[in-house]
Amino acid sequence: MRAALKYAALTLFAIPWVLVPVWLVVVNSFKPAGEAAELGLGLPRTWAIAENYGIVLDRGGYLAGLVNSLKVTVPIVVAVVLLGAAAAWAFGRSRSRWLQAAYFVMGLSILLPPSIIPTVYLLRALSLDGGSLGYVLTMTGCRLGVVIFLATGFVRAFPRDLEDAAAIDGASRPQVFVRVLLPLLRPVLFVGGVILIINVWNDFFLALFLLQGSANATLPLSLFQFASGTLQSLNWNLVFAHVLLTTLPLVAVYVVAQKRVLAGLTEGALKG
Repeated sequence: MRAALKYAALTLFAIPWVLVPVWLVVVNSFKPAGEAAELGLGLPRTWAIAENYGIVLDRGGYLAGLVNSLKVTVPIVVAVVLLGAAAAWAFGRSRSRWLQAAYFVMGLSILLPPSIIPTVYLLRALSLDGGSLGYVLTMTGCRLGVVIFLATGFVRAFPRDLEDAAAIDGASRPQVFVRVLLPLLRPVLFVGGVILIINVWNDFFLALFLLQGSANATLPLSLFQFASGTLQSLNWNLVFAHVLLTTLPLVAVYVVAQKRVLAGLTEGALKG
């Protein structure tokens, strides 16, 4: 009975804060411009699904933004997960005060926003400003703290016996990292990877300053440019259609990763 009441309360709480905004975006993306301007919650009197989404795909820069988002998200997530796991191994096993200080500094990077002006100046000095490579390197450095913070505690909880046994069998340090540490850290790295995907995919602040030109625009920038171009005519139907298409990849990641995250955390808890 208590469980049923708890779920009912959570559902009632979620309706105005989650379901209503989602329904507003979805249903208005199906309406023509005149109906969508009313921002109502009712079903369309005239359906314009094909027209709205066709315009977004044709003139909204969605496909190019999708490719650009994938082009920066994949290397950032891979680099942050691998480098963060290696750094967490070093922080978790070392007793050096310098490394402990560096760990706390990396933890602060989660809370403190990056400095835009020095970053842009440095990228210009390296001839990396405005392109995807400079953005990938900057985002990798800015997001390392997330994985380091999540994984260091796991490393400290693991006994050294497995690493010592692998070293006795002749494994080098890189082999110990790949064959012992990474499998043990798989649950927390998977959770960190999902967080990174959501964070990088939705990033607008850094992308606005570091990515120049529509050819490098990710989906948030494409949405911003498209919404700015339609602001005078208030074509909310097109804006909502673009928002929905931009969100769909993250919804797919959530659907696929939900069970894997729970299974991974359960597996890690059982092994621990």
